[in-house]
Amino acid sequence: MEEIMYKAFLIKYAEIAIKGKNRYLFEDALVSQMNQALKKVDGTFRIRKEQGRIYVETEGEFDYDEAIEALKCVFGIVGICPVVILEDEGFDRLAEEVIRYIDMAYPDKNFTFKVNARRARKNYPLESMEINAKIGEKLLEAYPELKVDVHHPDVMINIEIRSQINLYSTVIPGPGGMPVGTNGKAMLLLSGGIDSPVAGYMIAKRGVCIDATYFHAPPYTSERAKQKVIDLAKIVAKYSGPIQLHVVNFTDIQLYIYEQCPHEELTIIMRRYMMKLAEHFAKENKCLGLITGESIGQVASQTMQSLAATNEVCTMPVYRPLIGFDKQEIVEISEKIDAYETSILPYEDCCTIFVAKHPVTKPSLNVIHNDEKKLDEKIDALMQEAIDTVEVIRIEA
Repeated sequence: MEEIMYKAFLIKYAEIAIKGKNRYLFEDALVSQMNQALKKVDGTFRIRKEQGRIYVETEGEFDYDEAIEALKCVFGIVGICPVVILEDEGFDRLAEEVIRYIDMAYPDKNFTFKVNARRARKNYPLESMEINAKIGEKLLEAYPELKVDVHHPDVMINIEIRSQINLYSTVIPGPGGMPVGTNGKAMLLLSGGIDSPVAGYMIAKRGVCIDATYFHAPPYTSERAKQKVIDLAKIVAKYSGPIQLHVVNFTDIQLYIYEQCPHEELTIIMRRYMMKLAEHFAKENKCLGLITGESIGQVASQTMQSLAATNEVCTMPVYRPLIGFDKQEIVEISEKIDAYETSILPYEDCCTIFVAKHPVTKPSLNVIHNDEKKLDEKIDALMQEAIDTVEVIRIEA
């Protein structure tokens, strides 16, 4: 039914509409992201902007469900409205089209409705309130089982009078946010856990392009653990667009820290070197910040003191979108973006293989600085080797 009836979608956006003179930059970025998303869908699509509206028009047959799913992954869209676009051939013709539309869209007519007309073209002979009343009257004549409810209708019939007439009654929620590419680029520290893919998704939602760094520790972490991270990057890429994933061999650095430093400080010192490496690749890739999935107090390395200790080694901002979230709230977003089932696959990552029985929860920076001096002999060479041997994989959804 949808494929016969709908040949276009009206795209609603929110925040972009309040931008000033640079609004067109956001609209153009949104159109570009929509084009990318629809490339993978069967059918021919044309996107056009007109009077603060964006339309997706189709030519010939297309996969309706796939098109909706693709658009639901484009940040910046708050609503996707399957729309019937009509030429203005007078009010009587409009009334006939609305009656026909309701007949096709709602085989069961036992529902309440409200007509919501907007007359953007002021030379239309009827005012909005008149259109509402007259279309409502015609519908009740055609389908007596319908009922009007102006406060809480089951179906809102929207009629927009523009150069053409838009007719729609369904608003499919989009993901919201800002179009990717309107707010620079950041480097995500991606582990195989639940938190980091969600953090990447949330920062991408604010219009930021994402690159990622993963710390691999063969033979302690398996190829399957690496594949799991690639799969998680693909899930994030569905929303953020292509990701350059930097796979860093961290084994020698990890073992050296394990040999030289007190075990209760192992995680903190290890994370400090992870941040340094991620920042190196971030600067190399013109990123404007780092992203982590940290949340205050979730584990020993995420207390306020621990976060201060890992943060100290960075010169660029570190964005922590999950900082005030409970684990359950993070899990709910992970499930929503289809990352959860992949995140909980039981493969080790480098944060879980060398773990102290009693990690320090309130590290002292002076103590950490002193203990890191024990690494002076070899750490610079090991860091350089990790940088030189990085594997960069382009990830696309």
